[in-house]
Amino acid sequence: MRLNPTLKKIAEKLNVSISTVSRALKDHPDISPETKRKVNELAKLIEYDPNPYAVNLRTHSSKEFAIVVPSLSNYFYHSFISSIEEDARIYGYSVIIYRSSNDPAIELEILKSCRHKRVSGIFIAITAQTKDMEPFLKLDVQGIPVIFFDKVPNYESCNKICVGDAHAAELAAGEILKKGKKNIMAIFGDRNMSITKTRLERFTACIYDRDPDISLEIIHASSSEETEKKVLKALSTGIKKEFVVFCMSDEILAGAMKAIQRIGVKAPEDLGVIAISDGMIPQIFYPEITYAETSGFKLGKLAFSRMMKCIAGSSFVQTIIDESILVPGGSL
Repeated sequence: MRLNPTLKKIAEKLNVSISTVSRALKDHPDISPETKRKVNELAKLIEYDPNPYAVNLRTHSSKEFAIVVPSLSNYFYHSFISSIEEDARIYGYSVIIYRSSNDPAIELEILKSCRHKRVSGIFIAITAQTKDMEPFLKLDVQGIPVIFFDKVPNYESCNKICVGDAHAAELAAGEILKKGKKNIMAIFGDRNMSITKTRLERFTACIYDRDPDISLEIIHASSSEETEKKVLKALSTGIKKEFVVFCMSDEILAGAMKAIQRIGVKAPEDLGVIAISDGMIPQIFYPEITYAETSGFKLGKLAFSRMMKCIAGSSFVQTIIDESILVPGGSL
């Protein structure tokens, strides 16, 4: 009959205590070389593998990080996850990925699961409706650091890793004005998100500060599908001269470009297009879309560095901002 691969079975077979087996597997100096040899040979024979949950209970922590995002269809999050996974592997950590579906109730269940698993830390882009910080503060008290990224709370006393939202919006606005565009349709995301508020405030301020007579139409959309519908409706009445479409994110850019292609107009001949982007979506079009870069990969590097400092004992909170750069394409 096949032995169940447990410490108890190894101990019974070798007629030693469970603690002796445990210390032998950890190469403890108090255990003789001969006992270590017998224990390790038997452990290999029966394919013994330590129970990760039991280890977590003993150590009060796992070697796993949780990454929580609203959606997995966003390239920005894919590049962020890749960056975290790359660095986590170097330090002997694994990564669990959760999708909140932009639902605060699901997000709360994920936090509970992370607490029960005793993850080593959590990277999270919160939902648009997340208001209560208490569940996050409890995690920190229990020794589970939380790093907020991209979509972050307004709450000050927490670690936040952000792209240069204001700077990216300023770069895009400046490029539009430099090209002499007089009619702008600017599409922003959910009104409740801090990322939307920051980008909207800075973009409009830059436009009106430099040219108060410019025509600026603001549209809000919470998905690519909603963006497509609203852009189709807005463009159905015709396109003005010196017209440009600004998209505050990759998700919005994808919807806007689908609408633009459906009505058969082209950039830059019929209208201009510019976005804030991670960089992948602009490259799939010809000509490529001009964009202010907000890199998920770079943000992941900054977030992981901050996480490791928290694990090492850093107790102060910090907001880190990764500034943007303008990447010219042929769409403007």
